[in-house]
Amino acid sequence: MKTQAEIADLSAYPDLVVVLLGMKVKTLAGLRTLFGVGRPIGAMARQAPEGLLHHETFLWRINHVGIRQYWRDLESLERFTRSAPHKDWWRAFSADTGGTAIWHEAYQRGGGMEGIYLDLDRKTGFGTFAPLRPRDRDTASSRQRLAGRP
Repeated sequence: MKTQAEIADLSAYPDLVVVLLGMKVKTLAGLRTLFGVGRPIGAMARQAPEGLLHHETFLWRINHVGIRQYWRDLESLERFTRSAPHKDWWRAFSADTGGTAIWHEAYQRGGGMEGIYLDLDRKTGFGTFAPLRPRDRDTASSRQRLAGRP
């Protein structure tokens, strides 16, 4: 049987943003955090917020789960991340990661890539080769980081 290669035609999505996220369990309590996050994320994906084109989960390692999301544009992604429940969850999680580490990387079609890493004990993604610096007011949003500011 012959295999047929297909190519994704992305012409309808000039502002596409791809987001990779990972959560790594670091302690036994981190399992509770992971399972506590999983249900709401699954519900969010089923509700398909405006602009979310596709959402999928996968396993990096036995203690490291991943999510890949495709967003129509940065505006849709920002609208989602700046509204409840994501905004409230991120604020609480940033203060206490509950025995886990989390990271995300975003890739914008037409340019711009960024990553953020919280409580990782082992570098991953861009962090394996790019210099890391502390997040501050000027690099707090994905839009700022995608634009390469400051």
